[in-house]
Amino acid sequence: MVVLKDETAPIRSADDIVKVRQIVRQWAVDQGFGLVDQTKVVTAASELARNALDYAGGGEFRIEALNNDARRGLRLTFSDSGPGIVDIEQAMKDGFTTGGGLGLGLGGAKRLVNEFALDSQPGRGTRITIVRWKNV
Repeated sequence: MVVLKDETAPIRSADDIVKVRQIVRQWAVDQGFGLVDQTKVVTAASELARNALDYAGGGEFRIEALNNDARRGLRLTFSDSGPGIVDIEQAMKDGFTTGGGLGLGLGGAKRLVNEFALDSQPGRGTRITIVRWKNV
């Protein structure tokens, strides 16, 4: 797999979440994603950026354009130095929330992408990596 290009951006405010959405949308268009796939990856990115802001006070976002000959894709990584997730299995269940939301963010984001990896350690933060592929 080849990383064609990458970009990083901070997540410190609601305006940064909008910026993340715009970046992801443009990169999805550049990779040739159709409207449905664009919407899925942008929605997942929005949920994960919002979580980083709401639960960790902010974090970092990285996007990479991927190519592995048979397909193109986008890999998005959201990392923070927040409190971490104590029970990942419970956090992934629909309806579970430690905030005031619907509890659909993590599970919903996972359903919108092809690959989902979550690494979190209490007191050390969280790193979530998602990949959405487009067959060439």
